[in-house]
Amino acid sequence: MKKEADKNAKKSSKEDFINPIDPDKVADNPHSLEYGHHVGSAAIKAEDVGKQKGRALSAMEHQTDQQLNQIYEQMKLLADQAKKINKRKEISEQIYQANFRFEPIINHEYHLYEDANGEHVLSIIGPTQWGRSKTNTYNWLATVKLLADHTWEIIQTSEEKS
Repeated sequence: MKKEADKNAKKSSKEDFINPIDPDKVADNPHSLEYGHHVGSAAIKAEDVGKQKGRALSAMEHQTDQQLNQIYEQMKLLADQAKKINKRKEISEQIYQANFRFEPIINHEYHLYEDANGEHVLSIIGPTQWGRSKTNTYNWLATVKLLADHTWEIIQTSEEKS
């Protein structure tokens, strides 16, 4: 009888057991939780959103500054090219209005001077090739070369020399 009483006591104690865990807080599929559900789970730390945004903002600023500097360098190069073309045009106009008594040959060097009257003269004689008598009469402006398209390449100007 004692055995039967023990059995009945065990049954009643099992039936009287009330689970202290709230059924709303128990997961049916704990593997799909976004956080660890037991002691052996990997530690998941909350990220500081402000820190993430700060790093992203810093990286974005660095990248855009780098791209803007690259564009600035390209603009500077284009501006320098435009200045050179403008100077070439200016000297070409002076050459075609200058006095010269020969036919310029393509790929040959010539020298542009300004005389005492302010008129331009194109010569085959370089600034260091004049005799003593002509040095004070002409002011050397540029050394140029005639290109195949009949434009003039500037080799050196008096501004560059000084």
